[in-house]
Amino acid sequence: MPKLDRLARSVPDARAIGDDLAARGIKLSLGGQVYDPTDPLGTMFFNILATFAEFEVDLLRMRTREGMAVARAKGKLRGKQPKLSPKQQRELVRMAGTGEYTITDLAELFTVSRTTVYRTLQRHDTSAR
Repeated sequence: MPKLDRLARSVPDARAIGDDLAARGIKLSLGGQVYDPTDPLGTMFFNILATFAEFEVDLLRMRTREGMAVARAKGKLRGKQPKLSPKQQRELVRMAGTGEYTITDLAELFTVSRTTVYRTLQRHDTSAR
């Protein structure tokens, strides 16, 4: 059974879903109880559901931020490391500058994707300005 808090992530989102269901004449049945979004009880149910879902999302964000702050303080959060060393990047830029190699050639020579070659060249162009 899917979790109910997956229905909406915020109170406005739940209201929009409830309004959409009401406009289409759809009622929600949970555990034998039918909730009609046009009914005051159904409206209250959607609002309570949305409030708990929003609270849960906010708690998750807070825990994530705290965990990242602790990791950053310990020096563990550095992001993804470049595939090419600075020396390899300089050589790739030099070779590309000669005009003798295609992007595909460079990607094969350095065993990286063409996207990595383009990104490396773009970073060099931006830093050279």
